[in-house]
Amino acid sequence: MKKLFLRFAAIVLIAATLSSCATVFGGQISACQRTKPAPGKPAREVRAVALIADIVLFWPGTIVDFVTGAIYKPCHK
Repeated sequence: MKKLFLRFAAIVLIAATLSSCATVFGGQISACQRTKPAPGKPAREVRAVALIADIVLFWPGTIVDFVTGAIYKPCHK
């Protein structure tokens, strides 16, 4: 029983450290990633790989990435 608990705790710990992939591995967040587009402007593009990794590894990380804006692709001006 103790081994099972330790394994479960290790899996949860690993998943928590790998959560919010775009925030951890996405680099610096630009101003255009943080701001919501104005009405009539095109929607921001989502980093598909980071979104899939968040969902597969630890889905609450997806919430963190959307709140911080790291899930969106950087703007190229």
